[in-house]
Amino acid sequence: MELKIEKQCKGTRIILGDEAKNRRKVLNQIIEIAEKNGFGEIILPSIEPSQIYVDKAGNEILDQMYVFEDRANRELCLRPEVTATVQLVGEKFYRTKKDVKLWYFEKCYRYERPQKGRYREFYQFGLEVINPSSESIKDELIEISKEMIKTITEEFVVTENVKRGLDYYVEDGFEISVESLGAQKQVLGGGRYSNGIGFAIGFDRLMLC
Repeated sequence: MELKIEKQCKGTRIILGDEAKNRRKVLNQIIEIAEKNGFGEIILPSIEPSQIYVDKAGNEILDQMYVFEDRANRELCLRPEVTATVQLVGEKFYRTKKDVKLWYFEKCYRYERPQKGRYREFYQFGLEVINPSSESIKDELIEISKEMIKTITEEFVVTENVKRGLDYYVEDGFEISVESLGAQKQVLGGGRYSNGIGFAIGFDRLMLC
């Protein structure tokens, strides 16, 4: 069940009851898949220096960011996605370590027109591999992603060699779509960046399946 409260911020939701229970069930299932494949959790801040995304993400996401100044006049933002910060973690803490496998489940924020499956406050579940040593890692991640989507539906399409919309990708990526969702059919997207490779699931869209 979703509740709407008067003057609640547009594009946000209050979720409870069976819907909250089902979301937790699916989340636990995909966490189990991640951890059996050797991924460990990373928890990241929701408030970030906006320069992170200026440097890494590109104009498509910059236009959707919630940006503000704190009392010290530092320009901050609500995190619009997760991979850019994971890249920084890799650059700072795992520069020489191979095959660092991380999973996350985080709230993200983008200022865009709300509709079914597209919200201003939304959830991403993702896997990232920092400094992968295997050339087959992309194929391995695609297989893991398919297993995760199958927790909800068997009817989906995997597309490889897709141009991804964020500037940090260094080659064409991959996506998974559920055609029955119409305009919001893409539920997963990923690809390779300079120091790693990963994918993110739009958890709210996944639950629409």
